[in-house]
Amino acid sequence: MMKKQMFIAGEWKHKDQVIEVDDPGTEEIIGTVPKGTAEDMEKALKSANKGRQIAAALTTRQRMDILTKAAELVDDNLEKAAQLIATEGIKTINEARSEAGRTAETLRLSAEEARQLSGETINFDQASGNSDRHGYFFRFPVGIIGAITPFNDPLNLVAHKIGPALASGNAVILKPATQTPLSALWLTEKLLEAGLPPEIINTITGSGSEVTPPLLESPDVRMITFTGGVEAGEKIAKTAGLKKTSMELGSNSPFLVFKDADLDDAAEAAVGGAYGAGGQNCLSVQRIYVHKDIEQTFTEKFIQKAKQLSTGDKKNEQTDMGPVISEQETNNIMTNIENAKEQGAEVLCGGTRKNRFVQPTLLSRVPKTTTLYKDEIFGPVASLHTFSDYDEAISAANEVDFGLQAGVFTNDLHIAHRAVHDLHVGGVIINDSSDFRVDAMPFGGVKSSGIGREGVHTAMMDMTEPRVVSFKIKDL
Repeated sequence: MMKKQMFIAGEWKHKDQVIEVDDPGTEEIIGTVPKGTAEDMEKALKSANKGRQIAAALTTRQRMDILTKAAELVDDNLEKAAQLIATEGIKTINEARSEAGRTAETLRLSAEEARQLSGETINFDQASGNSDRHGYFFRFPVGIIGAITPFNDPLNLVAHKIGPALASGNAVILKPATQTPLSALWLTEKLLEAGLPPEIINTITGSGSEVTPPLLESPDVRMITFTGGVEAGEKIAKTAGLKKTSMELGSNSPFLVFKDADLDDAAEAAVGGAYGAGGQNCLSVQRIYVHKDIEQTFTEKFIQKAKQLSTGDKKNEQTDMGPVISEQETNNIMTNIENAKEQGAEVLCGGTRKNRFVQPTLLSRVPKTTTLYKDEIFGPVASLHTFSDYDEAISAANEVDFGLQAGVFTNDLHIAHRAVHDLHVGGVIINDSSDFRVDAMPFGGVKSSGIGREGVHTAMMDMTEPRVVSFKIKDL
């Protein structure tokens, strides 16, 4: 049993009231964290107001050294981090090891980008009457950043918010997911061990509805970075008011397979994209569109590969897919499957559950009016559809109110280039699934998939402001 404290105002603090953290695979309680309150958040805000001044005063070299050391500490403890991710979350041990390694890379990228954060000279004499002026702009930190993170990547998505914030000279107040707070607290420990001044970071555990209102409402907080659902994102936007927001709000990603595609590669990518992390991934393949001439062949290959996936013990290296995060979410997934079936959908594989484990599921003939077709399911469920030509495929891919990333399988460069321009998404992945990301790339979507972009460099642009400097030179 891990009994963890939260970090507020430079100190580790416990509370008499706690939140139990369970292993979604075994449903056993593995630890507790303090149940934070609005009062705790107010204390964090006071601390962060001191911390933002300390953070802004850190030299570029100091920021780089802290982040580099933190990356090294994560590297030195990769297996411990992976075991923690796999225990409190939904990932298998192999998926967790990948996330732990990416976390170190995200921190390392943040250190490198700190070196690159700079401005530009400005040619003021481009405007008439300003030949006696010269100047430049530089970027300065916004101050305090509120970071709210999800359960599905409990370590790396924390690093994606904290790393760029620290690299650009900001203080951070972190609210990790209630289901997976242990990884965030572990990373907080490593940052402090790396030399981060304690006033710069506050990590508060607790219910979001109780803890976050003061964070969102405070005029001292100049940016909110959030990863989560659309409904929560809309509430945050309304409450936050006139402050910067960066939100990644999920998706319902399309996967297009044209008739010239390599079907073995396409089927393998589709299965991996649909069922990796138990489908609890914003980039998960949910809608598969296949040219009608190759439907049968593709479907047979997909089902064969999907049925080979093993579910069960997350710590077993042979396990391919872990559980759904909670009983409530498991029930929601199964309800959506049953509702689709009642409206005419056919289950081609899966469609069953045991405890919190939902079998890899593929359905056909899913009506466009169903939740399963229109919304993000966030589970190991995909639907199969056919198209006759390019225009029909693109139109179908674009018709839902999400647009994070899309996967396109084709060997025709003409089709690939057209799709890059015609798909209404934040990223088009050619000959791979929508579930592709490297930590340096701009990451985000359009429509209900969010506002702004993550990725270390892009995030740092949002976490800083340009300040223009103009000198008017008089003759001596």
